[in-house]
Amino acid sequence: MPGGYLLILLGGLTGLGLLDWRHRVAVWAKPRRALTTIGVGVLFFLLWDIAGIGLGIFFTGKISWLTGVMLAPNLPLEEPVFLVLLCYSALLGYLALERR
Repeated sequence: MPGGYLLILLGGLTGLGLLDWRHRVAVWAKPRRALTTIGVGVLFFLLWDIAGIGLGIFFTGKISWLTGVMLAPNLPLEEPVFLVLLCYSALLGYLALERR
């Protein structure tokens, strides 16, 4: 199913956003700080990915669940969306534990 992975990622982001909205943990509590933190994390991991692609460590295989849209060679559209999900969930987890 082309695009299925992107839909799953967007569904996960929606769920995280709803949890954040309900408990006012990150973006809904301090949007500038949270979005900056997520943005810095995504930028770091994108640079990491680009370095890995350049060194031939990372590559995109044939996966029918991807949209096929490539932002750069071996960098599918889904990668930055996944990185946002990764950084947002890490931030929410950290802040939730900090509250306890």
